[in-house]
Amino acid sequence: MIERLHLAKPRGFCAGVVMAIEAVEDAADANRRDDRGELAVYHSIVHNDTVVRRLEERHGVHFVEELGELEGVRARVEAEGRTLDPAVVFSAHGVSPAVRRRAEELGLATIDATCPLVTKVHSESKKYAREGYHILLIGDSTEHQEVIGTRGEAPEATTVVSVLGNRKHDPALADPRTVEVPDPSKVVVLTQTTLSVDDTMRTIALLQERFPDLVMICDNSHICGRRDTLFEVAQQAMDLNYDGIMTEVHPTPDEAWSDAKQQITPVQFKELVSRLVFRDPTTDDVEFLETLDHLRKEIDHIDNEIFNLLGHRMELSDSIGQYKKRNN
Repeated sequence: MIERLHLAKPRGFCAGVVMAIEAVEDAADANRRDDRGELAVYHSIVHNDTVVRRLEERHGVHFVEELGELEGVRARVEAEGRTLDPAVVFSAHGVSPAVRRRAEELGLATIDATCPLVTKVHSESKKYAREGYHILLIGDSTEHQEVIGTRGEAPEATTVVSVLGNRKHDPALADPRTVEVPDPSKVVVLTQTTLSVDDTMRTIALLQERFPDLVMICDNSHICGRRDTLFEVAQQAMDLNYDGIMTEVHPTPDEAWSDAKQQITPVQFKELVSRLVFRDPTTDDVEFLETLDHLRKEIDHIDNEIFNLLGHRMELSDSIGQYKKRNN
């Protein structure tokens, strides 16, 4: 019998999800106070049934999976003597341009509660599509709302690739071991933001091995989580031949609604970039460079094998836990 349970590492919602939940709560409370009617949200604000039920029961929020469902919700609410606000909240997972256009066609006002990190991924998707890159979007399901939204920014230029270690069956996902792209010299990888970091790193390592020209951007803000280590991680990314960094900037970081501790001012960002050292090859010795390239590829191959072994070990550990749970 368990007498005491030690929580090794407390975990909660990320700042973007907290902000989305608060946006719905604040809007619903303001509607009630100003008698503007009940609030509707497109898709569950977060993948958490407890939070969704609480918003429904305490704040009178209605959740729909399709914008076309709103008319039915409106009719039901009005039949009960209440009203529905002609506005809809977009969930933390983000939405595609097609959903935004549909909302406009229906004459809906919108409240965008998309997680800032997801918004950044959308921006990168549009940017690289405009520049002629093919996007490999790592995810665990083509039906995940975040994946649908990100792919929707550039559907013709995006292939959704399964994350290694994925336990969901989705035949629409491409296999990272065999996926092909129109031009291997112009390919970039983006990822669903809710994946396991370890599984994502293994997948990226495999894709790097297959596509040596893969564009790699370092999100030093979310890697660090605090501003005093941003430069160190950015410099390491440059030393590892990353193609760029993605740093969160805010005029007054301490007043930012989310991720305040990891943001810096535009002036500080300019100073950070000016301090970076961009290392170029210091020799034209072809033999030296080819040998060095061969050794680095060997390391990449070994790293990929290590990641695969670690993933297999995690799966075995999970199987042991499930077996013990069933037979305990």
